[in-house]
Amino acid sequence: MQPSRDISRLIDLMSALRDRQTGCPWDVEQTFETIKPYTIEEAYEVADAIERNDMEDLKDELGDLLFQVVFHAQMASEAGEFEFGDVVEAVMTKMIRRHPHVFARSDVSTPDAVKAQWDDIKAAEKRERADRRARRGLTDDAKAGFLGSVQRSQPALTEALKLQERAAKVGFDWSEAEPILDKIEEEIGELREALKSGKPHKVKDELGDLIFALVNIGRHVKADPEQALRGTNTKFRRRFSYIETSLQELGVTLEAATLEEMEALWQAAKAGE
Repeated sequence: MQPSRDISRLIDLMSALRDRQTGCPWDVEQTFETIKPYTIEEAYEVADAIERNDMEDLKDELGDLLFQVVFHAQMASEAGEFEFGDVVEAVMTKMIRRHPHVFARSDVSTPDAVKAQWDDIKAAEKRERADRRARRGLTDDAKAGFLGSVQRSQPALTEALKLQERAAKVGFDWSEAEPILDKIEEEIGELREALKSGKPHKVKDELGDLIFALVNIGRHVKADPEQALRGTNTKFRRRFSYIETSLQELGVTLEAATLEEMEALWQAAKAGE
């Protein structure tokens, strides 16, 4: 089999890998559950390539993510559930329906109006999906209440952000950022008390409350917490690499260096940015 730009050839490749007689033993034994972590990992690697502005890597990582979609569709096809073409048709149907201002010429011309229209259409889709699930005898997510539409499977920071955005739609929100800073200070105080108590479960609870409040301030100042943390992670990698390189030049290993030496180099890296 030769590489191709044709998506149908990628589907054929996936089918060959999953062939129980001649395919790859590892690919054959995979299930939706075992592949799920790889799908999430590939999405993060796409985000990382974007963060680094590496277009060559982005091309490769988007291919890896696409392969995950094809993998899931192949397993669904084998189970008689749906085909890759059904996935394409479903997303096209959804996007056409959610963009009537483009495909049906509705009178919507501003980004805010588009967002409001999108939310209305999604709400209608949710009701339709609930009806379909009920007819199939499946549990309706709406029974989880107003926040039921926020998926638990997302990264915790993203789930916290979505929960807060959802609650804000009915007015359960601060009107400005300043009071949230007071809430953060309150949560820090409660975390200090939890640390004094020596109770791990209490420390965990208070740490979670503090992080939730930090997500909220990020939302109010329009700084996505996930992306903000990714930026800090990148910065930490860069500064720590400076420490490691500087120590190597001095003939000192990381293990042999003192905290004071590493802190001095950290400050030097920070000053040089």
